[in-house]
Amino acid sequence: MSNETVTTIVGNLTDDPELRFTPAGAALARFSIASTPRRYDKQSGEYVDGDTLFLRATAWRHVAENVAASLQRGQRVIATGRLRQSNWETPEGDKRSSIDLEVDEIGPSLTFATAKVTKATRAAKTSGNPDDPWAGANREPATAGAAAGGGDPWAGPGADEPPF
Repeated sequence: MSNETVTTIVGNLTDDPELRFTPAGAALARFSIASTPRRYDKQSGEYVDGDTLFLRATAWRHVAENVAASLQRGQRVIATGRLRQSNWETPEGDKRSSIDLEVDEIGPSLTFATAKVTKATRAAKTSGNPDDPWAGANREPATAGAAAGGGDPWAGPGADEPPF
């Protein structure tokens, strides 16, 4: 998608992600990320916190389900996505707007933590939505590579040979 504002934010979840489903059955998770910059103050010899940015975020479909199952309040995350501006008018006639992050990728920050990653499995399904990357496809790794003699299903054919 061209001309979209893509950004990455590192911060802490301010609450547990809230998982919901649309009437059509699509999963969405809403949460917010707090990011506080720190800088070293040479005069005082200490680190000083800057103003905290609170950014509301939304993840969709399988990402939403994985976020709700994996992440909790207080955890430090790295999230990448597209900024979206919403505009509306209050019942009193005041104009409002907000900028939110539509999450494409998210995971725990491993700077001060460890994580054990477990691959999520999906059953093949047909949603009828051509934009659904999980629709009608078995999204397992390149099993053809494993069947072709490579022990690592992600590596593909010839994975047993040295790289040089």
